[in-house]
Amino acid sequence: MESTIIKRLSEGKFTLIAEIGVNYYDIASVMGISNMEAARLMVQKAHEAGVHAVKFQTYKAGTLAAKDSPYYWDIKEEPTRSQYELFRKFDSFGYDEYRQLKQYCDEIGTEFLSTAFDIESADYLDELMNVYKISSSDLSNIPFIEYQAKKNKPILLSVGASNKDEIERALAAIRKNTDAPVALLHCVLEYPTPLEDANLLKIRTLKEDFPDVYIGYSDHTRPTDDCDVIKCAYNLGAVLVEKHFTLDKTLKGNDHYHAMDPDDVRRIVSSVERIDMIRGSADLVCLETESAARRNARRSIVSKGSIGKGCVITADMLTTKRPGTGISPENIDRVIGMKAAVDIDDDTILQENMLIHG
Repeated sequence: MESTIIKRLSEGKFTLIAEIGVNYYDIASVMGISNMEAARLMVQKAHEAGVHAVKFQTYKAGTLAAKDSPYYWDIKEEPTRSQYELFRKFDSFGYDEYRQLKQYCDEIGTEFLSTAFDIESADYLDELMNVYKISSSDLSNIPFIEYQAKKNKPILLSVGASNKDEIERALAAIRKNTDAPVALLHCVLEYPTPLEDANLLKIRTLKEDFPDVYIGYSDHTRPTDDCDVIKCAYNLGAVLVEKHFTLDKTLKGNDHYHAMDPDDVRRIVSSVERIDMIRGSADLVCLETESAARRNARRSIVSKGSIGKGCVITADMLTTKRPGTGISPENIDRVIGMKAAVDIDDDTILQENMLIHG
């Protein structure tokens, strides 16, 4: 099947991915429903709000983090102090569950993908996804990048906490194994990301330094009603945006506190549509809406005093005034030296039929 994400990117259309991640576990707990019911509900709500794809995270704690791996998130929001302990809470889903979610996504018409964090999940997700997403945390994991690239599918690569040479090596590892489309996503590995740390100008630099790939943004800032971060990222060239998604931003733990909810999704989509409307067309032509102003605000050549029939036109007989419905001032050198074909009154807008060649 064709990827909705890549199709939209190829057409230059804004594309929004709701990263459900593992937030459905907490939603299931507070709503008293199963994890699968919560995951399906979140897919449904994200789709109804207007996202183009949903993304999960596929891992097993034991293959992802050592037991003494330290935390790197805001412990006021997520108090768990070990990566292993945190990931162990959210690693129960496997192939069967993701296959069900893929089928549900197909039914309602939104693209399914999940970030694979180990070889096993990269393999079984292959039949379920049109696109691979590689986390910033695996940017330097060149063997794993190459393994996924060999699947010969488009790759979305987050580049958080990286230097340019690391991005170049990761991209080279992809290109060594596939010519499929690639998107690089600016990302800040700070949860949540304060606005002063967003560094959205990196998006412009990525566009300049990597012109042969798509550029996007994986956002970890807290949502705002005005959607300024997403709007700024889009205007700088991030045509693809990925953001964590929840149904309850007040929930403690994991990725709820910097996630968008359905109302945020609607605001983001509406804001980008408004930006596209304001941007309009880049063609350097007069707009149809400017035609009246063009006629009336521009100038024409106008007689300065009366000019008798047969009189040779000299420069001192002419001036320029609005409207622009007569001979354009750019033709004044051609008009000088012509003869008046008729008597021309003072302050007359000159027309071609009033003149003859001398």
